[in-house]
Amino acid sequence: MNLRDQLKEILPDILPRNPSQAIKGTELIDLVKNRLKQDYSDATLRYHFSIMSCDPSSPIAKVEQGQGYYLRTATMHTINSARNLFRSGDAAEGAAPGSAAFDQAMERASKFRAVVHRYLESVGQHPFVFAESFSLDAGANRWRVPDLAAVEWLTAEADAEGPVMDKRKLEVSRRMGESPLRIDAVKLRLDLNQATLLEDLYQCLSASEWANTGELVIAAPVKDETIAREVGRFAARYGIGVVSFGLPGDVLDDMPEAAVIENLGDREFESLMKFFSVHRLAVPADRRGHDWAHVVENATENPDFARFEGWISRCVLEERIITAREFEDLDRTTAKASRDVA
Repeated sequence: MNLRDQLKEILPDILPRNPSQAIKGTELIDLVKNRLKQDYSDATLRYHFSIMSCDPSSPIAKVEQGQGYYLRTATMHTINSARNLFRSGDAAEGAAPGSAAFDQAMERASKFRAVVHRYLESVGQHPFVFAESFSLDAGANRWRVPDLAAVEWLTAEADAEGPVMDKRKLEVSRRMGESPLRIDAVKLRLDLNQATLLEDLYQCLSASEWANTGELVIAAPVKDETIAREVGRFAARYGIGVVSFGLPGDVLDDMPEAAVIENLGDREFESLMKFFSVHRLAVPADRRGHDWAHVVENATENPDFARFEGWISRCVLEERIITAREFEDLDRTTAKASRDVA
Protein backbone atom coordinates (compact mmCIF):
# COMPACT_ATOMS: atom_id res chain seq x y z
CA MET A 1 0.00 0.00 0.00
CA ASN A 2 1.46 3.37 -1.00
CA LEU A 3 1.86 6.26 1.46
CA ARG A 4 -1.20 8.21 0.27
CA ASP A 5 -3.48 5.19 0.71
CA GLN A 6 -2.02 4.51 4.16
CA LEU A 7 -2.67 8.12 5.18
CA LYS A 8 -6.27 7.95 3.93
CA GLU A 9 -6.78 4.98 6.23
CA ILE A 10 -4.90 6.37 9.23
CA LEU A 11 -5.84 10.05 9.35
CA PRO A 12 -9.60 9.71 10.11
CA ASP A 13 -8.67 7.99 13.39
CA ILE A 14 -6.25 10.77 14.37
CA LEU A 15 -7.61 14.09 13.13
CA PRO A 16 -10.16 16.07 15.17
CA ARG A 17 -13.42 17.15 13.52
CA ASN A 18 -13.26 20.60 15.08
CA PRO A 19 -10.90 23.07 13.33
CA SER A 20 -10.36 24.83 16.68
CA GLN A 21 -8.66 21.63 17.88
CA ALA A 22 -6.49 21.29 14.77
CA ILE A 23 -3.22 19.35 15.12
CA LYS A 24 -0.04 21.09 14.02
CA GLY A 25 2.08 19.45 11.36
CA THR A 26 4.94 18.44 13.66
CA GLU A 27 2.61 16.72 16.13
CA LEU A 28 0.67 15.03 13.33
CA ILE A 29 3.89 13.65 11.86
CA ASP A 30 4.75 12.02 15.19
CA LEU A 31 1.27 10.51 15.53
CA VAL A 32 1.26 9.19 11.97
CA LYS A 33 4.76 7.66 12.13
CA ASN A 34 3.62 5.28 14.86
CA ARG A 35 0.96 3.85 12.53
CA LEU A 36 2.86 3.60 9.22
CA LYS A 37 4.19 0.32 7.89
CA GLN A 38 7.40 1.90 6.56
CA ASP A 39 9.72 4.70 7.57
CA TYR A 40 9.21 8.04 5.83
CA SER A 41 11.02 11.32 6.37
CA ASP A 42 9.32 14.29 8.03
CA ALA A 43 9.64 16.24 4.77
CA THR A 44 7.83 13.52 2.81
CA LEU A 45 4.98 13.38 5.31
CA ARG A 46 4.69 17.17 5.48
CA TYR A 47 4.55 17.29 1.66
CA HIS A 48 1.75 14.70 1.55
CA PHE A 49 -0.25 16.54 4.24
CA SER A 50 -0.01 19.73 2.20
CA ILE A 51 -0.99 18.11 -1.11
CA MET A 52 -3.81 16.03 0.35
CA SER A 53 -5.28 19.01 2.21
CA CYS A 54 -5.97 20.58 -1.21
CA ASP A 55 -7.78 17.45 -2.44
CA PRO A 56 -11.54 17.43 -1.61
CA SER A 57 -11.59 13.63 -1.70
CA SER A 58 -8.97 13.27 1.05
CA PRO A 59 -9.73 13.14 4.81
CA ILE A 60 -7.35 15.95 5.79
CA ALA A 61 -8.12 19.68 5.72
CA LYS A 62 -5.96 22.64 6.66
CA VAL A 63 -7.14 25.51 8.85
CA GLU A 64 -7.85 28.45 6.58
CA GLN A 65 -6.48 31.17 8.82
CA GLY A 66 -3.97 29.66 11.18
CA GLN A 67 -1.99 26.48 11.56
CA GLY A 68 -2.92 22.85 11.83
CA TYR A 69 -4.98 20.09 10.25
CA TYR A 70 -8.40 18.64 11.03
CA LEU A 71 -10.73 15.95 9.63
CA ARG A 72 -12.39 17.08 6.43
CA THR A 73 -16.17 16.96 6.46
CA ALA A 74 -16.53 18.62 3.05
CA THR A 75 -15.70 15.56 0.94
CA MET A 76 -16.42 15.34 -2.78
CA HIS A 77 -19.84 13.94 -1.88
CA THR A 78 -20.76 16.86 0.35
CA ILE A 79 -19.39 19.31 -2.21
CA ASN A 80 -21.65 17.82 -4.88
CA SER A 81 -24.49 17.95 -2.37
CA ALA A 82 -23.82 21.63 -1.67
CA ARG A 83 -23.76 22.32 -5.39
CA ASN A 84 -27.26 20.84 -5.55
CA LEU A 85 -28.45 23.99 -3.77
CA PHE A 86 -27.79 25.87 -7.03
CA ARG A 87 -30.40 25.81 -9.77
CA SER A 88 -30.01 25.74 -13.52
CA GLY A 89 -29.77 29.36 -14.53
CA ASP A 90 -27.95 30.50 -11.38
CA ALA A 91 -24.78 32.45 -12.05
CA ALA A 92 -22.81 29.89 -10.04
CA GLU A 93 -24.26 26.92 -11.95
CA GLY A 94 -22.43 27.85 -15.13
CA ALA A 95 -19.30 29.12 -13.38
CA ALA A 96 -16.14 27.09 -13.66
CA PRO A 97 -14.95 25.35 -10.47
CA GLY A 98 -12.25 27.50 -8.96
CA SER A 99 -13.74 30.75 -10.23
CA ALA A 100 -14.63 33.45 -7.71
CA ALA A 101 -18.38 33.15 -8.39
CA PHE A 102 -18.35 29.37 -8.02
CA ASP A 103 -16.24 29.37 -4.85
CA GLN A 104 -18.42 32.03 -3.24
CA ALA A 105 -21.62 30.11 -4.02
CA MET A 106 -20.12 26.87 -2.71
CA GLU A 107 -19.06 28.57 0.53
CA ARG A 108 -22.54 29.99 0.99
CA ALA A 109 -24.22 26.65 0.29
CA SER A 110 -21.92 24.75 2.68
CA LYS A 111 -22.36 27.33 5.45
CA PHE A 112 -26.14 27.38 5.05
CA ARG A 113 -26.40 23.61 5.24
CA ALA A 114 -24.23 23.66 8.39
CA VAL A 115 -26.48 26.35 9.92
CA VAL A 116 -29.64 24.34 9.19
CA HIS A 117 -27.99 21.18 10.55
CA ARG A 118 -27.12 22.88 13.83
CA TYR A 119 -30.50 24.60 14.06
CA LEU A 120 -32.33 21.28 13.75
CA GLU A 121 -30.17 19.89 16.55
CA SER A 122 -30.97 22.92 18.70
CA VAL A 123 -34.73 22.22 18.43
CA GLY A 124 -34.39 18.55 19.37
CA GLN A 125 -34.29 16.96 15.92
CA HIS A 126 -31.62 14.64 14.54
CA PRO A 127 -30.45 15.64 11.06
CA PHE A 128 -29.05 13.27 8.46
CA VAL A 129 -27.28 14.57 5.33
CA PHE A 130 -28.02 12.93 1.97
CA ALA A 131 -24.73 13.69 0.22
CA GLU A 132 -23.63 10.76 -1.93
CA SER A 133 -26.84 10.76 -3.99
CA PHE A 134 -25.81 13.90 -5.84
CA SER A 135 -22.63 12.21 -7.04
CA LEU A 136 -24.62 9.41 -8.69
CA ASP A 137 -27.29 11.04 -10.83
CA ALA A 138 -27.72 14.59 -9.67
CA GLY A 139 -30.40 15.49 -12.20
CA ALA A 140 -32.78 12.65 -11.35
CA ASN A 141 -31.91 12.56 -7.66
CA ARG A 142 -32.90 16.18 -7.19
CA TRP A 143 -36.45 14.85 -7.55
CA ARG A 144 -35.97 11.58 -5.65
CA VAL A 145 -33.78 12.45 -2.69
CA PRO A 146 -33.92 15.22 -0.04
CA ASP A 147 -30.86 17.21 1.02
CA LEU A 148 -31.50 16.39 4.68
CA ALA A 149 -33.78 14.22 6.75
CA ALA A 150 -34.75 15.52 10.19
CA VAL A 151 -35.68 12.70 12.58
CA GLU A 152 -37.74 13.23 15.72
CA TRP A 153 -37.82 10.32 18.15
CA LEU A 154 -41.31 9.99 19.64
CA THR A 155 -39.92 7.54 22.21
CA ALA A 156 -37.32 9.96 23.59
CA GLU A 157 -37.16 11.34 27.08
CA ALA A 158 -35.12 14.26 28.40
CA ASP A 159 -31.80 13.62 30.11
CA ALA A 160 -29.11 15.89 31.53
CA GLU A 161 -26.82 14.98 28.61
CA GLY A 162 -29.51 15.09 25.94
CA PRO A 163 -32.40 12.93 24.69
CA VAL A 164 -32.27 9.21 25.44
CA MET A 165 -34.47 6.34 24.33
CA ASP A 166 -37.33 5.52 26.66
CA LYS A 167 -37.32 1.74 26.32
CA ARG A 168 -40.83 1.42 27.74
CA LYS A 169 -42.22 3.80 25.12
CA LEU A 170 -40.25 1.96 22.43
CA GLU A 171 -41.72 -1.38 23.47
CA VAL A 172 -45.24 0.06 23.55
CA SER A 173 -44.82 1.46 20.03
CA ARG A 174 -43.62 -1.95 18.85
CA ARG A 175 -46.59 -3.80 20.35
CA MET A 176 -49.06 -1.30 18.94
CA GLY A 177 -47.46 -1.41 15.50
CA GLU A 178 -46.62 2.30 15.57
CA SER A 179 -43.44 3.98 14.42
CA PRO A 180 -41.15 5.34 17.17
CA LEU A 181 -40.10 8.30 15.01
CA ARG A 182 -41.18 11.01 12.59
CA ILE A 183 -39.18 11.91 9.49
CA ASP A 184 -39.15 15.32 7.84
CA ALA A 185 -37.58 15.37 4.36
CA VAL A 186 -35.86 18.71 3.74
CA LYS A 187 -34.88 20.43 0.52
CA LEU A 188 -32.49 23.41 0.77
CA ARG A 189 -32.23 26.45 -1.50
CA LEU A 190 -30.15 29.60 -1.20
CA ASP A 191 -33.05 31.74 -2.46
CA LEU A 192 -36.28 31.66 -4.44
CA ASN A 193 -37.02 33.34 -7.74
CA GLN A 194 -40.07 33.42 -9.99
CA ALA A 195 -38.40 31.55 -12.85
CA THR A 196 -37.67 28.36 -10.87
CA LEU A 197 -40.17 28.63 -8.01
CA LEU A 198 -42.52 25.84 -9.13
CA GLU A 199 -39.58 23.54 -9.90
CA ASP A 200 -38.23 24.07 -6.37
CA LEU A 201 -41.63 23.43 -4.79
CA TYR A 202 -42.36 20.32 -6.84
CA GLN A 203 -38.88 18.91 -6.17
CA CYS A 204 -39.54 19.28 -2.44
CA LEU A 205 -42.90 17.53 -2.80
CA SER A 206 -41.45 14.73 -4.94
CA ALA A 207 -38.44 14.07 -2.69
CA SER A 208 -40.59 13.95 0.46
CA GLU A 209 -43.34 11.54 -0.65
CA TRP A 210 -41.93 8.77 1.55
CA ALA A 211 -41.55 10.94 4.69
CA ASN A 212 -44.10 12.18 7.23
CA THR A 213 -43.66 15.74 6.01
CA GLY A 214 -41.70 17.75 3.48
CA GLU A 215 -39.99 21.10 4.05
CA LEU A 216 -38.41 23.61 1.67
CA VAL A 217 -35.85 25.64 3.65
CA ILE A 218 -34.49 28.81 2.08
CA ALA A 219 -31.49 30.87 3.17
CA ALA A 220 -32.48 34.30 1.87
CA PRO A 221 -35.47 36.32 3.09
CA VAL A 222 -38.54 36.11 0.83
CA LYS A 223 -39.44 39.74 0.11
CA ASP A 224 -41.38 39.31 -3.15
CA GLU A 225 -45.07 39.22 -2.25
CA THR A 226 -45.97 37.41 -5.48
CA ILE A 227 -43.57 34.58 -4.60
CA ALA A 228 -44.88 34.47 -1.02
CA ARG A 229 -48.48 34.13 -2.25
CA GLU A 230 -47.55 31.39 -4.72
CA VAL A 231 -45.70 29.52 -1.96
CA GLY A 232 -48.75 29.77 0.29
CA ARG A 233 -51.12 28.44 -2.38
CA PHE A 234 -48.84 25.52 -3.27
CA ALA A 235 -48.24 24.60 0.38
CA ALA A 236 -51.97 24.72 1.16
CA ARG A 237 -52.72 22.42 -1.77
CA TYR A 238 -49.91 19.87 -1.27
CA GLY A 239 -49.05 20.16 2.42
CA ILE A 240 -45.33 20.99 2.29
CA GLY A 241 -43.77 23.42 4.74
CA VAL A 242 -41.69 26.42 3.68
CA VAL A 243 -39.23 28.27 5.93
CA SER A 244 -36.83 31.17 5.36
CA PHE A 245 -33.80 31.73 7.58
CA GLY A 246 -33.54 35.38 6.50
CA LEU A 247 -29.88 34.93 5.58
CA PRO A 248 -28.81 37.02 2.56
CA GLY A 249 -25.58 36.10 0.83
CA ASP A 250 -23.47 38.86 2.37
CA VAL A 251 -24.37 37.69 5.89
CA LEU A 252 -23.42 34.11 4.99
CA ASP A 253 -20.12 35.45 3.64
CA ASP A 254 -19.31 36.93 7.05
CA MET A 255 -20.02 33.69 8.93
CA PRO A 256 -17.22 31.26 9.88
CA GLU A 257 -16.49 28.34 7.57
CA ALA A 258 -18.89 25.40 7.55
CA ALA A 259 -16.63 23.10 9.59
CA VAL A 260 -16.47 25.70 12.36
CA ILE A 261 -20.27 26.12 12.40
CA GLU A 262 -20.71 22.33 12.63
CA ASN A 263 -18.54 22.24 15.74
CA LEU A 264 -19.79 25.30 17.62
CA GLY A 265 -20.84 24.75 21.21
CA ASP A 266 -24.48 25.34 22.13
CA ARG A 267 -23.85 28.81 23.54
CA GLU A 268 -21.67 29.76 20.58
CA PHE A 269 -24.41 28.70 18.17
CA GLU A 270 -26.97 30.70 20.16
CA SER A 271 -24.77 33.74 19.55
CA LEU A 272 -24.65 32.96 15.83
CA MET A 273 -28.45 32.73 15.72
CA LYS A 274 -28.75 36.48 16.21
CA PHE A 275 -27.61 36.86 12.60
CA PHE A 276 -30.63 35.04 11.19
CA SER A 277 -34.36 34.94 11.81
CA VAL A 278 -36.42 31.84 11.07
CA HIS A 279 -39.66 32.86 9.38
CA ARG A 280 -42.27 30.27 8.47
CA LEU A 281 -44.15 30.93 5.25
CA ALA A 282 -46.14 27.68 5.36
CA VAL A 283 -46.74 25.02 8.03
CA PRO A 284 -46.33 21.43 6.78
CA ALA A 285 -49.32 19.12 6.94
CA ASP A 286 -48.60 15.94 8.89
CA ARG A 287 -50.34 14.08 6.13
CA ARG A 288 -49.36 10.48 6.69
CA GLY A 289 -47.03 7.98 8.28
CA HIS A 290 -43.64 7.55 6.67
CA ASP A 291 -43.02 4.73 4.21
CA TRP A 292 -40.17 2.73 5.77
CA ALA A 293 -40.42 0.15 2.98
CA HIS A 294 -39.34 2.91 0.57
CA VAL A 295 -36.18 3.47 2.62
CA VAL A 296 -35.36 -0.26 2.74
CA GLU A 297 -35.99 -0.78 -0.98
CA ASN A 298 -33.85 2.22 -1.98
CA ALA A 299 -31.07 1.15 0.39
CA THR A 300 -30.14 -1.64 -2.02
CA GLU A 301 -29.00 0.84 -4.69
CA ASN A 302 -28.61 4.23 -3.00
CA PRO A 303 -25.75 4.66 -0.48
CA ASP A 304 -27.48 7.50 1.37
CA PHE A 305 -30.64 5.49 1.98
CA ALA A 306 -28.42 2.56 3.00
CA ARG A 307 -26.66 4.71 5.62
CA PHE A 308 -29.96 6.20 6.75
CA GLU A 309 -31.53 2.75 7.15
CA GLY A 310 -28.44 1.52 9.01
CA TRP A 311 -28.48 4.47 11.40
CA ILE A 312 -32.16 4.21 12.33
CA SER A 313 -32.01 0.41 12.58
CA ARG A 314 -29.02 0.59 14.93
CA CYS A 315 -30.83 3.05 17.21
CA VAL A 316 -33.90 0.77 17.40
CA LEU A 317 -32.01 -2.50 17.79
CA GLU A 318 -29.69 -1.11 20.47
CA GLU A 319 -32.55 0.85 22.07
CA ARG A 320 -30.56 4.06 22.29
CA ILE A 321 -30.47 7.37 20.44
CA ILE A 322 -27.23 8.16 18.65
CA THR A 323 -26.61 10.97 16.19
CA ALA A 324 -25.87 10.33 12.53
CA ARG A 325 -22.31 11.56 13.12
CA GLU A 326 -21.83 9.13 16.02
CA PHE A 327 -23.20 6.32 13.87
CA GLU A 328 -20.72 7.06 11.09
CA ASP A 329 -17.86 7.21 13.61
CA LEU A 330 -18.93 3.83 15.03
CA ASP A 331 -19.27 2.42 11.53
CA ARG A 332 -15.77 3.60 10.64
CA THR A 333 -14.37 2.11 13.85
CA THR A 334 -16.06 -1.23 13.10
CA ALA A 335 -14.67 -1.22 9.55
CA LYS A 336 -11.18 -0.47 10.89
CA ALA A 337 -11.40 -3.32 13.40
CA SER A 338 -12.44 -5.68 10.60
CA ARG A 339 -9.46 -4.58 8.52
CA ASP A 340 -7.09 -5.07 11.47
CA VAL A 341 -8.41 -8.59 12.06
CA ALA A 342 -8.07 -9.41 8.37
